[in-house]
Amino acid sequence: MVVADLHVHTTRSDGTLTLETLPDAARRASVETVAVTDHDRINPELDGPITTRDGIDVVHGIELRVETDDQRLDLLGYGVEPTAELIAECDRIQQNRQERGQRIIDCVEDRLDVSLPVEPREGLGRPHIARAIDEASEYGYKEAFEQLIGDGCPCYVARDVPSFERGRELLTDACGLVGLAHPFRCPDTEAALARCKSLSAVERWYPYDQSVDTERLEAAIERYDLVPTGGSDAHDETLGKAGLDAAAWERVRAAIV
Repeated sequence: MVVADLHVHTTRSDGTLTLETLPDAARRASVETVAVTDHDRINPELDGPITTRDGIDVVHGIELRVETDDQRLDLLGYGVEPTAELIAECDRIQQNRQERGQRIIDCVEDRLDVSLPVEPREGLGRPHIARAIDEASEYGYKEAFEQLIGDGCPCYVARDVPSFERGRELLTDACGLVGLAHPFRCPDTEAALARCKSLSAVERWYPYDQSVDTERLEAAIERYDLVPTGGSDAHDETLGKAGLDAAAWERVRAAIV
């Protein structure tokens, strides 16, 4: 039974939940603990590693995109206590997100001869732009990614992200636990799991849309003595698709506090 969903996004990045609506969504899913892990942003309203909002324990987390020599990965930091260095890097990334968003919006508008109902801002991601494309054109949300703004598409613009080493250092200084997110979504899963030797956790439970080699993941957990985490990666208001049972959550909690 999932009692802790440790991968949830809010409107501070590309989710639809807010801190106000999160407790009701958690109760609907019978989830007792939620980690807010917005992309490249911390939440100033969460004033501790773990706080309680309307009866739900909320872990202050972050999902940080980083770059290795051969691929980009996502790191999850749990129990955030912000440092000046992490705040400064998040600010830099958000500025880049705005500039990148403007370039993507301009490209789509020129290509389709439409005006998109979206403006560049902090926290802007491609899902926001895809929804605007869906609203303003004949392209649906999925087609927007597949034909316009997805990796390698005509209006794709890459983001400027920190190196794996820099991202790991920033999160290690600010968080109680740092792990690799959704390893089977990485282009090279084996190389991604090898990076776990310098991390403390890995996302073990995740709602993949395909079967995955859990034995390979379990082997990495044992080899690098990792704390297994998990969550739904919710961008909507449906929580608990994946996550931790009570025993697994207690192990994560002990590492955070």
